[in-house]
Amino acid sequence: MTLGIRKLVVVVLVACVFVVANALVLSHWLATSGAIGWASSIRREFLTGTAITIIAVLLILLVPSHAGTASWMRRCSVCNHLLLRPGKYCPECGSRAC
Repeated sequence: MTLGIRKLVVVVLVACVFVVANALVLSHWLATSGAIGWASSIRREFLTGTAITIIAVLLILLVPSHAGTASWMRRCSVCNHLLLRPGKYCPECGSRAC
């Protein structure tokens, strides 16, 4: 874990403790500003059960293109040629095979 990630974790934890400690004040402020009513109307109009199901399925099906393939068998990102042996460049089009 790098130092930057450790600092980020500490800042997030301090922010979470601050929000939890002031939860009542924060909820009262959100209620008086109208943010809770606005969020409720957005949820009622746009976040139906079907929409949530579709979003969840898309997030599950959205995987990186290299997931599930063997490291010795890849496809070129430019010409879609099957690369069976490891190498830096595609033998078909000459582009870098990353």
